[in-house]
Amino acid sequence: MDRRSDQEQKHIVSSENADAEEVRAGESRDATVWDVVVVGAGPAGASAAYAAAVTGRRVLLLEKAELPRYKTCGGGIIGPSRDALPPGFELPLQDRVHAVTFSMNGRFARTRRSRRMLFGLINRPEFDAGLVEQAQKAGAELRTGVTVSRVEQHGPAVPDRRTVAVVLADGETLLARAVVGADGSAGRIGAHVGVKLDQVDLGLEAEIPVPPSVAEDWKGRVLIDWGPMPGSYGWVFPKGDTLTVGVISARGEGAATKRYLEDFIARLGLAGFEPAISSGHLTRCRSDDSPLSRGRVLVCGDAAGLLEPWTREGISFALRSGRLAGEWAVRIAESNDAVDARRQALNYAFAIKAGLGVEMAVGRRMLALFERSPGLLHAVITGFRPAWNAFTDITRGSTTLAGLVRSNGIARRALDVLDSRLDTGAGTAKRGVTEPAVASGPAEPQGAVVSGVAAEGADEVDGTDVTTGSDGATEGSDDAPGATKVAGDSERAGDAEAS
Repeated sequence: MDRRSDQEQKHIVSSENADAEEVRAGESRDATVWDVVVVGAGPAGASAAYAAAVTGRRVLLLEKAELPRYKTCGGGIIGPSRDALPPGFELPLQDRVHAVTFSMNGRFARTRRSRRMLFGLINRPEFDAGLVEQAQKAGAELRTGVTVSRVEQHGPAVPDRRTVAVVLADGETLLARAVVGADGSAGRIGAHVGVKLDQVDLGLEAEIPVPPSVAEDWKGRVLIDWGPMPGSYGWVFPKGDTLTVGVISARGEGAATKRYLEDFIARLGLAGFEPAISSGHLTRCRSDDSPLSRGRVLVCGDAAGLLEPWTREGISFALRSGRLAGEWAVRIAESNDAVDARRQALNYAFAIKAGLGVEMAVGRRMLALFERSPGLLHAVITGFRPAWNAFTDITRGSTTLAGLVRSNGIARRALDVLDSRLDTGAGTAKRGVTEPAVASGPAEPQGAVVSGVAAEGADEVDGTDVTTGSDGATEGSDDAPGATKVAGDSERAGDAEAS
């Protein structure tokens, strides 16, 4: 039997210890490099973190604020938003809406109803916190109270070409194989990527606590008011004992937008109630040629300028783009060289443009029509049954605006005709200049300050007769699709429900 000397035994043990220490050191070094770092914990960032974490990758989610936190947002959840939520996620709904009142700057109000739910309304603090919790359950790690100052893909802070350095305001440097920017349209990551934005709008909003009698009047119904400035509109979203009241218009109309909100609130009979919160923010849409990535860094949601241009709805765009960003960030993290990483980033951009990009293109056409002919749009949606059915199909998620135009010949031809009328007529109002994403000040909130709607089943409108309520508002009906009636100049046209 071969026996080793004590010296040989010691050498073997020493070698084994050295090997073990080298393995542990390697593991320690790997532990300092995250597979994916997501910046921003709104709907886009939380969705990205969840999508990456469910694959088993090491994911870090960074958020500047402490959660939960308030965000300026209407809080509407449309069908595509619902469909993009993590499996098993329970929406913290504040109301389920079955009716929509449409008006033209307080006049010509008409309410359309459905037996099935049209809208789901949420408060952003609870909604965002729930999404973050889902990401954490999937394995993502959360750090709050963290501000990102810059991202570096070259330089002394970057150990190799497979790594991105995320530099925090306190000087700490985090390393990742891929980074997802979801820190809003004024965030650092969009500026790093070079996002270009060409439609900028100002949204103002008030959260108004109301007594039970007023809350009961609004329960199950929202108001959408086509505003006095080109492309502007206002909304009332009931959420229990609070009404979310807001308006939005093109940037550069700040004084007029503020006046519109004040007049809107007064017209609704709500001026006597003190808002719990008054806030505002800018929504920004990307230009067609705006990049969605740079190296191993992707952007999604508001950080990429992804929202619907006509309604400025952003939550569904945030959830859908965030999920795609998380999935493709995993592929980028697995890439061993710049060529493969670039290929995966291009695949992400293609996925965004093929879906959300097409929806944005149709939304721009609708915005141009709305700016030029809001009265026509109001008459069609309140008095033409197929238009109302299309509205409910879109909001419930049965189709999208782009899908409707693509699949419905009548809708496509109608939009083409309206486009031609716009082309031969006067130009539309200027929507804001093209500008790069600027990381100055706080990041913008996720989601737009607009109406959103969610979902179940096909459209089904009550077959009641058209009647006129005490406020002059006209009740919608499938039995009289062309019977849109002029509501008088009632100061409360949007407030009372047609009986």
